[in-house]
Amino acid sequence: MEKLTMEKLTNYCKQYGFIYPGSEIYGGFANTWDYGPLGSRLINNIKDCWRKRFVAQRRNSYEIDCGILMNPKVWEASGHTKSFSDPQVDCKECKKRYRADKLISNFTTDINPDLMTYEEMGKFINENIPCPNCGKRNFTDIREFDLMFKTYRGTVNDQKLEIYLRPETCQGEYINFQNVLRSQREKLPFTIAQVGKSFRNEVTPGNFLFRTIEFEQMELQTFCKPGNDEEIFNYNKKESMKFLTDLGINKNNLRFKDHDKLVFYASAATDIQYLYPTGWDELWGIHNRTNYDLTQHSKFSGKDLSYRDPETNEKYIPYILETAVGVGRLMLAFLIDALQEEQLEDKTTREVLKLHPALAPFKVAILPLIKKVHSEKAKEIYEKYSNYFMCTFDEASTIGKRYRRQDAIGTPYCITIDDNTLKNNTVTIRDRDTMKQITMDIDKVPYYIIEKTLF
Repeated sequence: MEKLTMEKLTNYCKQYGFIYPGSEIYGGFANTWDYGPLGSRLINNIKDCWRKRFVAQRRNSYEIDCGILMNPKVWEASGHTKSFSDPQVDCKECKKRYRADKLISNFTTDINPDLMTYEEMGKFINENIPCPNCGKRNFTDIREFDLMFKTYRGTVNDQKLEIYLRPETCQGEYINFQNVLRSQREKLPFTIAQVGKSFRNEVTPGNFLFRTIEFEQMELQTFCKPGNDEEIFNYNKKESMKFLTDLGINKNNLRFKDHDKLVFYASAATDIQYLYPTGWDELWGIHNRTNYDLTQHSKFSGKDLSYRDPETNEKYIPYILETAVGVGRLMLAFLIDALQEEQLEDKTTREVLKLHPALAPFKVAILPLIKKVHSEKAKEIYEKYSNYFMCTFDEASTIGKRYRRQDAIGTPYCITIDDNTLKNNTVTIRDRDTMKQITMDIDKVPYYIIEKTLF
């Protein structure tokens, strides 16, 4: 297969109903995307697998769902209202806007912009980097660009309260620390999980789903006693990587990358990076946030968020160990890793999406061999199997073409209804990856498929 580009992937996703450009009939709306019938299923399957691994199968882990709009003081305590911004530069010639650090990192790998001051970044850009759009070298000074979307609450214009769309989900977990602790009768360590949308007024959103202004995050915040944090941090690294490889991502396309520069409150931070078509970039963040977050919320709220150990009677502010992954970026990685083009023995090629069966939008395709003869029985089987897993039904075109379409959208099993089905109640099951076929009694198929598609 030719080298996969973001453009090719974008076209593929639109063609098969995974992802559509946002507001397309109105000319689009930059870097917004709508999930189609297959994309919405894939997104939900990713979240279901994450929940199973990190909530259902992880001891003392509890999922909550916090509001997008919160008291503005939350963002004062977290520091977002003062310092949540990106360095931006504008090309004076074509008026194109860029994020300064990304402009440098895309131009060279020899310099790390995270270790540069704004003045140093500005000097380097103006001396070395031509505008990617017009080729001129004439940029403004670097300015801070506010990343938070503002809105207002109230009905009278001069009495409206300025509030924000949350730029991250984790603050909701921090301010509910004691609620979960008490209502679940827990003791440390325990974990709060959340899946939810965040919004960032990004300077240069782009690269398909990689950076968008509206995105969904899956996060774990583990609260622990100081001194136990390093062990949990290393455990989070191992389990996050294992989740990715267990769901089929090639380990050669994954790596850990420690942060070159830590934020002042963190004691450790690393990313799992994925090799996107545009190069290595962040997929999953793993952080030791120390006791900064609960300390700040204690200070700004006036509430004591310390924890008293029931066994030692020791009182302290818990440390927080975080893992965070964007659902869109994760979906992007799964699609990139799974989409392949194979040369077959008959010299033809097929496009196949080799997703882990647990992620596949449809587990099974029900295909009547001959429409006029087998469709009625096929529809009966479709209704039966739909009680167990997501199915699709296709009776148009030749059976070979229908197999190819299901290969291209990642359906792991095709079930063909033929004359033998009418005679002896058996169906033919075709495996997407091997293309081998087996015959099985209709009533045994659900148990076979469920076992094969488990995660």
